Amino acid sequence: MASVDKSSVREEVDHLKAQFEQLSTEGKLSSEAKVLFSSLLLIVDLILSIFLDRQTRKTSRNSSLPSSQTEEDNSSLPGSRGKGKRRRGEAARNGSVRETVTIAQVEHCDVCGEPLTDVPCTHHERRTKIDILFEKVIEHVDAEVKQCPNCQATVKGRFPPDLHGPLQYGNGLKAFAINLLVAQMVSLQRVQQLLQSLIGERLAEATLLNFVLRLYHALEGWETQASNQLLAMPALHVDETSLRVDGKNHWIHVYAGGDVTLKRLHRKRGKQAEDLPATCVAKRKQQYMQYLRSGPMVSKWRRETERLRRLTRRWACLNALWAAL
Repeated sequence: MASVDKSSVREEVDHLKAQFEQLSTEGKLSSEAKVLFSSLLLIVDLILSIFLDRQTRKTSRNSSLPSSQTEEDNSSLPGSRGKGKRRRGEAARNGSVRETVTIAQVEHCDVCGEPLTDVPCTHHERRTKIDILFEKVIEHVDAEVKQCPNCQATVKGRFPPDLHGPLQYGNGLKAFAINLLVAQMVSLQRVQQLLQSLIGERLAEATLLNFVLRLYHALEGWETQASNQLLAMPALHVDETSLRVDGKNHWIHVYAGGDVTLKRLHRKRGKQAEDLPATCVAKRKQQYMQYLRSGPMVSKWRRETERLRRLTRRWACLNALWAAL
């Protein structure tokens, strides 16, 4: 199909308009002809504006075309690797920062016991703890460093026991990060971006993973106690769901009884994963049916289930009011 030159078509239409205006000025056209040619030229302009001067392209937003069939979005900043605009680590503007400084005074020499209350401070050594309590809280602890005039020993004030180094993160920030990683299943990169917008500092991935590891060791005793409590119960509810770990399919096994719920990750499912007690209330799957073969609780559970099924059928079919009681 031959291509159309937009400029030549537009010039030809403009030439026809000029001739029409000249003939109208000279009075060589009747009023009926003027109306007819004016309408025709209006239709020609409309066609040109639609088919030749069209600038709006069809995209997935203004048409039914999928995003895979539209042109590449060049609205992102040059050099950005991901979609959209580049994140620059800007802090949230609706937050507030409360900063305090506490002086850890040196009252006596730790070496010889000489009083140092009246001895001037040479300099301070600072340790900082950052925490989140619905706002960014910065607590500086400046420990005094003095020199004993008696034995010339350098004495430093004592820091609080939770300040082990120059920079520490409080329990509120740790709990918030663990909740995002474990409970909300947010990626490490997004947790870093969120914390950076809140406190203005980017935590390393190793620091975030260390938060989770310390919680894991702290809950070791509770996990053992919960396992023994679940195994001692007469009935246990079990379930599982798949989860990809390092590209391989794993299973999260859930054990619930009373007010205790325990989850464990295993490569296999069913009896290959855990040795469950003899009585389980589980989904009707083959790997769990082996636990529902014997025992007084199992027989009673089967009888009650069949009785409930018969009462439900009578209530639905015969409209028996006594069956619903």
